[in-house]
Amino acid sequence: MTSSVPLRPFGKGLVWAPTGSEASAFDKMTIAEMGISERSLMECAGRSAAHVLQELFPRGDVAVVLGSGNNGGDGLVLARTLQAWGRKTKLFIPGKFPRMSGLDHGWHLQIDETEFSFDNVSVIVDAILGTGVKGKPRQKQAEAIRAINHSGCPVFSLDIPSGLDGDTGRPLGAVVSADVTVAFGWPKLGSLLKEGRTKSGRLIATEIGFPPASQANFSTAIATPHWAMRTRPTRRDDSHKNTVGSLLLVAGQAGMAGAAVLSAKAALRGGLGQIRIVSDSSNRGIIQSTVPEAIFLASDYPEQITNAVDKSDAIAIGPGLGCSAENGRLLNLICGCPGDIPLVLDADGLNMATKGMGPTIEEWTSKREVLLTPHLGEMVRISGVTSHDIDSDRLGVTKSFAEATGATVLLKGLPSMVVPPKGTALLDSMGSSDLAAAGMGDLLTGFAGALLAQGLKPACAGALSLYMVGRAAVNTGLGPSLIPTDILPKLAEVWQEEGSGETDLDLPFVVFDQDVPR
Repeated sequence: MTSSVPLRPFGKGLVWAPTGSEASAFDKMTIAEMGISERSLMECAGRSAAHVLQELFPRGDVAVVLGSGNNGGDGLVLARTLQAWGRKTKLFIPGKFPRMSGLDHGWHLQIDETEFSFDNVSVIVDAILGTGVKGKPRQKQAEAIRAINHSGCPVFSLDIPSGLDGDTGRPLGAVVSADVTVAFGWPKLGSLLKEGRTKSGRLIATEIGFPPASQANFSTAIATPHWAMRTRPTRRDDSHKNTVGSLLLVAGQAGMAGAAVLSAKAALRGGLGQIRIVSDSSNRGIIQSTVPEAIFLASDYPEQITNAVDKSDAIAIGPGLGCSAENGRLLNLICGCPGDIPLVLDADGLNMATKGMGPTIEEWTSKREVLLTPHLGEMVRISGVTSHDIDSDRLGVTKSFAEATGATVLLKGLPSMVVPPKGTALLDSMGSSDLAAAGMGDLLTGFAGALLAQGLKPACAGALSLYMVGRAAVNTGLGPSLIPTDILPKLAEVWQEEGSGETDLDLPFVVFDQDVPR
């Protein structure tokens, strides 16, 4: 049975998320090497945005606030196009007129260069500053931004909300709070990170004539429904339990059997063939009665554990495990076993790595592929970087740590991101504040371990786990009342879903459409 909840976000193919710097460099390459003129790109950008605006705000007068750069040129094309379609438009210019002449095509457009009065308009178009801006808005630009934010009108930003850093999502000063942002080519990374995501509102991207991009051009992409459908593992017709993955889960100190149960059940819903659970012996009754599919191993039987490692295709360590010298010896035992099966390290598995109570992260990565799943506090502990510095550049700090340790890092947050030591970083598109409940990380660890056991690489396993758990949460429809056990039965629905997502915009050039974050 599939869900009746709309499949969002919509995304055609692999949706890149370039930084402002990467996008600017790609613009220049397109113009210099592909023979595509700057004016052609501007025409396509402005007209595609006009189509989207007409779909979402079909009636009333339109105010367009223009900057002097390319973003202002895009806005001028939009204004001219709407005027030609019969919409009344009024231009506001907090500075110089857009530098490229002739974009109005002879249409008379009303211009106000003195006051920002948005009375009697149905929507305001923000075309002041684009992705290439690094410094804070100038005085007149900042005044315009504040006037837009205080207007009470719907706001429609072009490419990125003015005043937002296109690389990090940090405010450069005054920032437009948009209801809708239409990005050109691809959503910009800054509009997907932290405050940038909140400021961008509904985020739409349109195709405007760029050549195809690749990992050589951009370093980050979005884990959309289409990506998830292509990435999730499939089974051969002759599969059996020994060919679809065996996971060793190390979880649950005395009194924390629940964490092991949640993680194990998520792993089994992840398509796993079989699971062995290493836990405190006092948890045996609870675990065997609630997860009868699992093989239970007491944590104080080293010979059984080394045999289990040998029979497993992946290891997951951490949920509810607790930090102790005894558990440190257990992890040293597992790390020292022959073989190179992949590992997901979470919670107390991470904490012990930083306390000298078990293998370090570098010791884990010296012989196997490793997926780390820290939240912000754990990231501070394992990286030694302050929470302020991480928040200021989550992707940059995570990338540096992944490169230094050789581990793939799944950093939880808005959005959660999966960053490998080399290659494309992946941003989650499904997470919401509904997942802010104890036990959600246990589900994620188990599901990621199951995917590793089925042969996925750590980056794909991490990003697909975020997608599957997040989408299952959406399908419950429970909002903030959601608890982890609500998600487990919905995972089966997500396995059955197909497609690129849904959008109410019947426009063929729309390549991405994501709802306002919640």
